[in-house]
Amino acid sequence: MTTSTPLNPALTAWTGHEGLPRFDLVKDEDFAPAFDAAFREHEAEIDAIAENPAAPTFENTIIALEIAGDELSRVSSIFWNKAGADTNETIQALERDIAPKMSRHYSKIGMNAALFKRIDTLWEGRAGLGLDLEATRVLERHWKGFVKSGAKLAKPEQERLAAINEKLAGLGARFGQNVLADEKSWVLFLESEEQLAGLPDFLRDAMAAVAEDRGQKGKYAVTLSRSIIEPFLTFSDNRELREQAFRAWIARGENGGDTDNRGLIAEMLALRAEKAKLLGYDNFASLKLDDTMAKTPTAVNGLLMQVWEKAVARAREEEAELARLVADEGRNHDVMPWDWRHYAEKLRAEKFNFSEGELKPYLQLEKIIEACFDVAKRLFGITAAEKKGIAAYHPDVRVFEVKDASGKLVALFLGDYFARSSKRSGAWMSSFQSQHKLKLKNGAEGELPIIYNVCNFAKPAEGKPALLSLDDARTLFHEFGHALHGMLSNVTYPSVSGTGVSRDFVELPSQLYEHWLTVPEILKRYAVHYQTGEPMPQALLDKVLAARTFNSGFATVEFTSSALVDMAYHTAAVTAEPMALEAKKLDEIGMPKSIVMRHRSPHFLHVFSGDGYSAGYYSYMWSEVLDADAFAAFEETGNAFDPAMAARLKDNIYSVGGSIDPEDAYKAFRGKLPSPDAMLAKKGLAA
Repeated sequence: MTTSTPLNPALTAWTGHEGLPRFDLVKDEDFAPAFDAAFREHEAEIDAIAENPAAPTFENTIIALEIAGDELSRVSSIFWNKAGADTNETIQALERDIAPKMSRHYSKIGMNAALFKRIDTLWEGRAGLGLDLEATRVLERHWKGFVKSGAKLAKPEQERLAAINEKLAGLGARFGQNVLADEKSWVLFLESEEQLAGLPDFLRDAMAAVAEDRGQKGKYAVTLSRSIIEPFLTFSDNRELREQAFRAWIARGENGGDTDNRGLIAEMLALRAEKAKLLGYDNFASLKLDDTMAKTPTAVNGLLMQVWEKAVARAREEEAELARLVADEGRNHDVMPWDWRHYAEKLRAEKFNFSEGELKPYLQLEKIIEACFDVAKRLFGITAAEKKGIAAYHPDVRVFEVKDASGKLVALFLGDYFARSSKRSGAWMSSFQSQHKLKLKNGAEGELPIIYNVCNFAKPAEGKPALLSLDDARTLFHEFGHALHGMLSNVTYPSVSGTGVSRDFVELPSQLYEHWLTVPEILKRYAVHYQTGEPMPQALLDKVLAARTFNSGFATVEFTSSALVDMAYHTAAVTAEPMALEAKKLDEIGMPKSIVMRHRSPHFLHVFSGDGYSAGYYSYMWSEVLDADAFAAFEETGNAFDPAMAARLKDNIYSVGGSIDPEDAYKAFRGKLPSPDAMLAKKGLAA
């Protein structure tokens, strides 16, 4: 693409509703020239800061860095949103090109000697700068970021580090695309009643809608979207089909050919280990944990193994109960991974006299969205109103205005809830724009947060409501908790806004928010039957609450095994045979053969599609220690919406971003740091 290609202003000048991008004016071919121009613009801004003849000050160096690259941020936010939530072959090809270019661009900045000299001068003299706590944190973040980018390395080591980062960026993009390709290409069409035996109407409806979407009207499609595959494994009476679907699900990224990720994993692990050594760390985990609450791999593994021992013991008790059900049916087989969900559902019905199928009609997507907003209003005084007719990045995406108690607009929120073949699996929160208060080059004073949630719920047939499982509903609350972290942010500097916190703290606002889903008054109001409008019967509500720790051994083993393998990969001396290392670690910890990792390595997107959660998957559990203790603070008041506690939560957790140390933030809210006891009790794993 030549530099003379006309640039589309819609990528950088956002003139949509309240500053939203005009997605409808953006074409795929606009991105390449826009990135080239934005890279050049950012480079010029960086050079101007680095070569400034004036002595370095916080304003002419750090604040200048904070507001530099605005055009690149805007182009990037639209592009990476599309790459994750509505991709195609053109975008994927561009992603493979842009990811290494982006890495090269930021490596060059991180190794700019003149720029680092200015930052280093400020860091060494920080005591005399008169900075407040937030500004000091911002300075520290920039200084540490440059050091970890190789600013202190000799030129040959810098060049090698830049090459490693560029290669890793390209490999991460390929990894994610391979998983999406495997998910997209596999489908199992069912027709006969024998094949459909056991499947409830809500699942049949969802499978029929997917089949019709794939040109097979009148059939029923099993896909590898979690919103289809998990209920299929739960309800299908056909063991042979369960096994077939399960094996396809866990084989994503491991099918041979162009989409096989095993070679990529080995290459990525070797490069990460080399990167850590270049920067003076024993291993990649030590590098990644250096600026977290956990601090060391030893601390992480200590927590994980403490939980593992209790979880695997509980899982073996659960497996024995499932084996009894298998025998009661006159069957003669072990409990295998494709059996667990199926018999666990039967055990739930036996123990608590209700099934997921009985619960689902009361969990309408629309009502759970309303519940999310209502909890936010009760806790934080904000309201959300949907604005119809605003073009977003896909027709399914909905736009909401979020206002505070005085009626002031504080954020825009976009909800993208349904699975589609152009969207990667999972659920996530991200932003097009983060809150801050700095004056930008265009004269704007600060920016309004524009936050979005992406989920993968099964889209219902035309005219029917989307019904969620309890896990789906928790996912919705979880991602909205992340969204609130971005929308309630009240900081000065962009780099510490919202979710700009350490990896093992970022899950606290999201996991904590999940607790309000099962507060009885919320369930009573929003868990209403989609046909009758009647609230969930008190007897069923009581059973749901009583069953909160049901199957917790299974769920905790699924998660913890994944986190332990992640840490094993990133602390191992040699990782040339990652699948062998995975098997060795699982054998070492005594992984039950009836359960598999929640994310097997070839499709472990958290860890290998980029390095966001590499040596960091544990952080969900680290944050879970915090969130269990934090919700206990509300329970101790006797009011899940206690106003004083909610104000402390907002002021010390949701609004401060990374402007203060996470330990200090948590202690300001709770008065102390927690032990794992509340988390173990919540899971039903306490001694």
